[in-house]
Order: sequence, then C-alpha cells, then structure tokens
Amino acid sequence: MSFNIISDAMAQAASGGGGQPGLESLILPVGLIIMLYFLMIRPQMKRQKEHKKLVEALAKGDEVQTEGGMMGKITNISDDFVTLEIAEGVETKFRRQSIGAVMPKGTLKEI
Repeated sequence: MSFNIISDAMAQAASGGGGQPGLESLILPVGLIIMLYFLMIRPQMKRQKEHKKLVEALAKGDEVQTEGGMMGKITNISDDFVTLEIAEGVETKFRRQSIGAVMPKGTLKEI
C-alpha cells in the first residue's frame, strides 16, 4: 500500500522554473573575455608591433640599450644579429630582437 499523496507528475510540475539558462548566464563570461582582451591582449599586441618597428629601423651608428641593460653603438648589423661596441675596442654580438631601446645620439659620451 502506497501512501503517496502527490503523484509524480504533479511533483515535477510544482518544482518550478528549472528551465534552460538564458542570456543572463552568458553575460559574466563574455564580459570577462572582453575585459581580458582590452586589459591584457590588446596592449601586448601594441607593444609587440612597436618593438618590431624599432628592430626593423635599426641602423649602423645607432646607440642602443639591450633588454639586459647593456648599452653600446651598433657597428655591424645583419638580419638576425647586431654587433655593439660597448667600450673602445670591445665589441659584442647580440640578437637583433634583444635590442630594447634606441637612445638619443650622444648618450654614451655622457656616461
């Protein structure tokens, strides 16, 4: 003998709003992705473009600073490498991509 007063069909109907999630559930993830793009991805892409332009514009005689902080004058330049004169008669070879900044002319003489 079953003491089930409420039938199964009525119990399921009375459980209420268990419907499909709507657009409200997508707002937070989409908002986070948009914030991630504007706060992290876009500025990084902009820096990469600027660095690429800087590396392509390098010329013999430019005074530069490497990513590691070494400063010198470019004496030789090829597709992948630059040779820097860091002191009189002392030259070192660096990857072209490791150049971090081009310094104003005469910077090395002030040091």
